[in-house]
Amino acid sequence: MSIWKRLLSLIDRRPNARPRTFQISDSVHTTLVTLAQQRGRPEDDFATELLAAGLKQLYSTDELYLKWETLTAREREVAALICLGYTNRQAAAKMNVVPQTVKFHTHHIYEKYGIKSRSQLQQLLSDWDWSEWKDYWRDKG
Repeated sequence: MSIWKRLLSLIDRRPNARPRTFQISDSVHTTLVTLAQQRGRPEDDFATELLAAGLKQLYSTDELYLKWETLTAREREVAALICLGYTNRQAAAKMNVVPQTVKFHTHHIYEKYGIKSRSQLQQLLSDWDWSEWKDYWRDKG
């Protein structure tokens, strides 16, 4: 079962769901009330929208990771280098391959993510932590 289906199940989006109640900490409740007041919105409406936005973000992250899992090891290396801001020529030098090889892998990455440019890939994965990849390439020289 996907994480999305599990979440929907937890929030009663399943057949024959019985009412459930959830508790949030006092600090989260205070923050929620404050934000709702700042925006001039009823607390319940704001909480519902906030939860929906959070679930959408979680679902998007899950989808991106599933696509990442379809990449080959070399495609992951290329994707990481692209997200770290390397050009094809620079990535090729790091990987000890010719730029055409990087271009080949880049094409497959674009197909798998359904995108057309480096900037789109960088934007899609902008929230990801690339520090381990930086260390990996630093150690490889």
